[in-house]
Amino acid sequence: MKEGIHPAYADAKIKCACGNVIETRSTSGKDINVEICSACHPFFTGKQKLVDTAGRIDRFKKRYNIKES
Repeated sequence: MKEGIHPAYADAKIKCACGNVIETRSTSGKDINVEICSACHPFFTGKQKLVDTAGRIDRFKKRYNIKES
C-alpha cells in the first residue's frame, strides 16, 4: 500500500439502543449509535420485535384521509 493516501483507521465503539456495545475500527474515529444491532434484530434472533411505526402509520392515514372501519 502507498504511504500517506489512506485515512486514519482508529478504534470506535458501536452502541445500540438495546445496550449492546461492539468494539471495532472506523475511519470516522467517532463512536456510532444505532437503533437495532445484530443482538436485537429479529432476523438474527428469530424473535418478533415491534419497532415504533405508529407515528408513520398515523401520518399516512391522515395524509390520504383514510377512515378507521
